Amino acid sequence: MPSVYGARLTTFEDSEKESEYGYVRKVSGPVVVADGMAGAAMYELVRVGHDNLIGEIIRLEGHSATIQVYEETAGLMVNDPVLRTHKPLSVELGPGILGNIFDGIQRPLKTIARISGDVYIPRGVSVPALDKDTLWEFQPKKIGDCWNFVRGDLVTGGDLYATVFENTLMQHHVALPPDAMGKITFIAPPGQYSLKDTVLELEFQGVKKQFTMLQFSNPTILLHADRPVRSPRPVASKLAADTPLLTGQRLSLMPFSPQFLVELVPYLVHLVVGKTYSNSDTVVYVGCGERGNEMAEVLMDFPQLTMTLPDGREDLS
Repeated sequence: MPSVYGARLTTFEDSEKESEYGYVRKVSGPVVVADGMAGAAMYELVRVGHDNLIGEIIRLEGHSATIQVYEETAGLMVNDPVLRTHKPLSVELGPGILGNIFDGIQRPLKTIARISGDVYIPRGVSVPALDKDTLWEFQPKKIGDCWNFVRGDLVTGGDLYATVFENTLMQHHVALPPDAMGKITFIAPPGQYSLKDTVLELEFQGVKKQFTMLQFSNPTILLHADRPVRSPRPVASKLAADTPLLTGQRLSLMPFSPQFLVELVPYLVHLVVGKTYSNSDTVVYVGCGERGNEMAEVLMDFPQLTMTLPDGREDLS
C-alpha cells in the first residue's frame, strides 16, 4: 500500500527541473515567503517543504512569492524547497461527491483515516478526492425509446448527454465542458463505468478528444475533471430566485433573511438539524470556522436523518 505521507526528500535529481523550485526565505505561521519564484503566477498551487505541504501563491513581488499554506507549517526551515505545479488550486467534480466528507481543499477525510489509520490528517497527504475505481451506472440521455445523442450528432458546451445513478434522491447529469464542441464519434452504451473510463469522444476540426464522467477536467479526458476554485462556473443564463426555501423552523427567520432554492444557504444545516424539514433535495454542509464539537455533532446526526419521498422514506445520507 503506498504511503499517504509526504514523499521522500526532494532533490534536484528528481524528475522535476531545478527551475521548478524556489526556496523558503521566511515562515510566519501559515504564511511563507519564498525566493527564486520567477515566472510563477498568482494563485498557483505549490508544494512547500520536504513534506510537500499544499500552498497557494497570494502575492508576487519580483522573484519572491508570498504563499498561504493550508497545512501546519511547524518544522519548515529556511532554504526548504518550494515546488511549482503550474496549475491553480482546483477541485474534482464528478460522481462520488455526494455522501463524502472533505476538508477545505477537498481531501477525503474518511479515505485518509482508513489509509493512515490515524485520527489526524498526516502532513503532506496526497489522496485523490474522488474514487477512480468505483463503478457508476452510466445512462445516455434518451427521449422515449430513442437515444438523445448518437454517433454523428453535433454537441456543444453545456449539453447534458447522460445521467449517472448516485442515489435515489436526485439525478446526476453529465454535461459537456463549456469549452468543448464537435461531432460525436463514440458514446458509451448503458453500463457501469469508472471515472477513468472514456464515455464520450468528439471530433472537431480533425482533432479528437475523449471525455469521462467528470464535469470539468484536463483537455484530453473529461468525465471527471479538475475545476479551478477561483474560476466561476460558466452559465448560459441566471435563474430567477423566485422559489423560497421552506423550513419547519418553529421560530421563523424567513421574513428577516429570505433564502431561495437556487442559493447555497449557510445556516441551512442548523435549520435541518433542529428537528425541522425543508423542501430541498440535497443538503451540502459547509463548516467554515465552526467549533470542532459542532462539526462532530453534525457529522454524527446527519446520517441518521430521513426525508419523505413520494414513494416512501429514504435516508438523507
